[in-house]
Amino acid sequence: MRIDVQFADRVGIAHEILAVLARRNMNVVAVEVDSSDVFIDIPQLTSELLPSLRQDFLGIAGVLNVVVVDVLPGARRRLHLDTLMTVMADPVMAVDAAGRVVAANAAAASVTHLQETELEGKALEELFGEAALQEELLAGNFLAPAREVRLHGEPFLLEVTPVSEALDSALGQTIGGVITLHAPRRLGGRLHALQHGGGGFDVLIGDAEPIRALKARAARVATVDAPLLIVGETGTGKELVAQACHAASQRANAPFLALNCAALPESLAESELFGYMSGAFTGAQRGGKPGLIEMADGGTVFLDEIGEMSLYLQAKLLRFLNDGKFRRIGSDREIRVNVRIISATHRNLRKMVAEGAFREDLYYRLNVLQLEVPPLRERPDDILPLARHFIERASAQAQKPVCRLGAQACAALVSYHWPGNVRQLQNVMFRAITMTDKRVLDETDLDLAEGGVRPAAGTERGWAMQAAQASEDWDNSVANFERSLLEKLYPQYPSSRKLAVRLKTSHSMIANKLRKYGIPKASGN
Repeated sequence: MRIDVQFADRVGIAHEILAVLARRNMNVVAVEVDSSDVFIDIPQLTSELLPSLRQDFLGIAGVLNVVVVDVLPGARRRLHLDTLMTVMADPVMAVDAAGRVVAANAAAASVTHLQETELEGKALEELFGEAALQEELLAGNFLAPAREVRLHGEPFLLEVTPVSEALDSALGQTIGGVITLHAPRRLGGRLHALQHGGGGFDVLIGDAEPIRALKARAARVATVDAPLLIVGETGTGKELVAQACHAASQRANAPFLALNCAALPESLAESELFGYMSGAFTGAQRGGKPGLIEMADGGTVFLDEIGEMSLYLQAKLLRFLNDGKFRRIGSDREIRVNVRIISATHRNLRKMVAEGAFREDLYYRLNVLQLEVPPLRERPDDILPLARHFIERASAQAQKPVCRLGAQACAALVSYHWPGNVRQLQNVMFRAITMTDKRVLDETDLDLAEGGVRPAAGTERGWAMQAAQASEDWDNSVANFERSLLEKLYPQYPSSRKLAVRLKTSHSMIANKLRKYGIPKASGN
């Protein structure tokens, strides 16, 4: 049985408590003392003997109470620490001031191919095969930047934290350190968690026919573990589609890491994608660095603007796609990983292949599955829902009340052709929220934000917008504008196909609108 003898602190009281047990010839296996308690583990103590023992303790001046506890505090703490170390997925080792392991968790034993008891006493030099590493840590009192190390040929990022005699390491002598090892895949998982808060096709806002068709097709290709090419104009949300496909795939619990091929020069793009070894080039991080492909092992790598990738990198990517292996810059060792490549571009890759600017063999390796993201002008019914969504986000960031769009603003948004697509719409709404304190946005606020959305008086968009001004109701304003625009243009373009070409949208959408508003000669033209 384990008991807690509670007392008012005074000199010698703990000795008197233990003397009671000695007089009773009771064996004690553990004692823990703090400022107001003595915790004692007494195997011989039973519930029958407890009352008389309690009376003996209470006869000592200063003893306040005796209660039964399930476990001693120190033992409880050790159990929690052991459990914490066991469940940690990253290898962790505590080392002493000489650089020898004094404790390690199960993950550390696994990566070193040793038992936890066998790890104890091992020197860092012996484990990692680098005398310089141990010398550097000891010389710097275990204060050193993160670096890459290898265990049995596998790369890990090593981080070290000094352990001091005092709580404040600056005040006490360093007595060792705690070493944590991070595998590239777990680093990729952390990057994914930081950069992407969730996914799925619900993030694709819109209910227009083109976006519904995209979601349906994307749901099918997401489950097929093959390269996917996403095409579409700039700003249409190709990366969101890629994230949604990853979230709906069997790789959803693994990292999703992205690289914009147009944002980096060839040398940096290569090192970001494939990684490099220590000393591979001037300025290379000491110990080397894993690339996105290595960190995303088991998951997905998204290559945005793949059409901007250099021919040299195209050749290296093609080799990886062929056999799943690659070499880091400066290394002769091949690394095999299992990742899915999703790429995206706004460029015409077929034309680039014909011009010799893109490898034909790589094009066919990337274009196993394909999705085309529709431009915003082909889904006008989604413009206002998207605008409301961006208004809510912008208002939250600016810590302002959520405002709404007036009739003129609605008409201006729907009538604009949006060359920058959803990204441009987002910028317009964020700028409008930033630049005004109005509760209702009008078209002048959009003009202030974008400097080009507002239609000029007397133009087709100008008079059509005036048709919407008669009503402040959101849906009626949009319907009035659509009807006015189609009635004005239909005599000049007397078929749904011609009108669709004029308005740069889909034939089916125009045909549906003509039927909806009963405009003459709408059926089947």
